[in-house]
Amino acid sequence: MKIDSDVATKSLLEIDKHIDALVKQIELLSYVNPTNIEAEKTRFFSSKYLTDPIFKYPTINFDRFKLHRKLFENNLEVIEDEKIKKLYEDIIYQYSGLIQCIETIGNGKKFYYNCLHCFGTPTENDVENAKFILHFEDDNKDASSFLPKYNAKEAELFFKTFSKQYDFNYNIEFSDKISAIAMVLNNIKTLVLNTNHTYSDNEIAVLTNHEIGVHMVTTMNGLLHPLKIFSHGFPNNEETQEGLAVFSEYMSNNLTVTRLKELAYRVIAVDSLAKGYSFSRTFRLLHNQYDLDRESAFYITVRVHRGGGFTKDYLYLTGLKKVYDYYHSGKDLNLLLTGKVTLEYVNEIESLIKKELAVPAKHITDAYAENSNTNKTVDFILKSLK
Repeated sequence: MKIDSDVATKSLLEIDKHIDALVKQIELLSYVNPTNIEAEKTRFFSSKYLTDPIFKYPTINFDRFKLHRKLFENNLEVIEDEKIKKLYEDIIYQYSGLIQCIETIGNGKKFYYNCLHCFGTPTENDVENAKFILHFEDDNKDASSFLPKYNAKEAELFFKTFSKQYDFNYNIEFSDKISAIAMVLNNIKTLVLNTNHTYSDNEIAVLTNHEIGVHMVTTMNGLLHPLKIFSHGFPNNEETQEGLAVFSEYMSNNLTVTRLKELAYRVIAVDSLAKGYSFSRTFRLLHNQYDLDRESAFYITVRVHRGGGFTKDYLYLTGLKKVYDYYHSGKDLNLLLTGKVTLEYVNEIESLIKKELAVPAKHITDAYAENSNTNKTVDFILKSLK
């Protein structure tokens, strides 16, 4: 693509390239997942839910101080467009915050407060939305589609088959050291499947649309731009990205009340951090007060308490509501698929495309072609959220 060759544009591209080289080292999910989850689960259950797990984490393999310094060395004053300059300021502060998160993993309150800075915490409305969802009856859990059937290796075949509709390739790896049952690592274009989990047909349908249909689609689209911020991520992109991913579950008719309740439990668990709850107390809140089975309660508690208090998980529900409302207002979802972008920067995305510093989305989430949702209860819930 032909890029405007004036000095300001060249300077912007140089700054963008410099930031890209630095932040490739920052993949928070690579560091925040404990390496001894299963061993600590056994110990926690044996203690009758009283002894908090002691998690171990991967070694950090970069110089945190040097990375901070190099981020702030970028001379943003040469960027003439004020909105683009502000975007890059936000990006630098965002990645500085993520570095602080990584360097304090396992350091209790320090990590928690750094996460508050990066991801925030649920508002009173968010908690009320979660409690509202929990009043609804689960979908029929006895249905065959919800029964565990496939190990990770068998599940891999479903992902490969689903991915044939997309014009890109990615890696699939297996791990017994992640708290999610599947996740995409953006920086290495890799889907990771959890070998400790047995997948149901419903989970396969959800995960293919969620992980490949959105997370891998935005990973691949992000690599196509002259500006690499679309690849390494806009500020606060997690809420939009997770909202898009769960919305693809909705559009493909795979979003259930049971799944919405899972997202609601995450909000309740993150809110417990703000209340000062320990791991065991959050677990007992979910398991005893909300009657969530102990396996699900444990893994949700791990997701939220890992590192010392990881608040990101409440954003799935807030992101879903924002994307749902955005879609039903008739706006263009494809702009949000251009990379790891944030809904609040949609005007900047359009401006960058016009300036030929970005390109329209090449890969489009298949589920977004047509709204296939038939679950009226799910629609009622999403419309009713504040």
